[in-house]
Amino acid sequence: MSKPDDLLVDVAAMVESEQTNQMSLTVVVPGAVITGRLAPEAMWRTRVAEVLKDSDRLGPFATIFVNAGAGASAQRGDQPSHLHFHVARILQGSLGIPETGGMYRIAIKDVSAWTVGDFSYSDH
Repeated sequence: MSKPDDLLVDVAAMVESEQTNQMSLTVVVPGAVITGRLAPEAMWRTRVAEVLKDSDRLGPFATIFVNAGAGASAQRGDQPSHLHFHVARILQGSLGIPETGGMYRIAIKDVSAWTVGDFSYSDH
């Protein structure tokens, strides 16, 4: 989508302003359908940094995610440009990858369709 959906931007802004991670969302982006919960950027960055810090090879990258610029656009009052998903899965057929959920950052301008809620799978 060349111009971000204003309603989706408003949803992302509310997640940022209220610092909540309870908004479930499913989005369609080129090549993927991603489902999960949105998180404020600062919370997302902190969690990614924690995961990286625990890795021997990737530990040095943790500082990039927690530097002073994290969430600066939200603090300035700018509209969010990205969605920050946690416990998210890429839907592939009847599977969600990774099974336990991952951390994804998606440019709002790349979202071509979306719906509130996430998709869960059951073997029943």
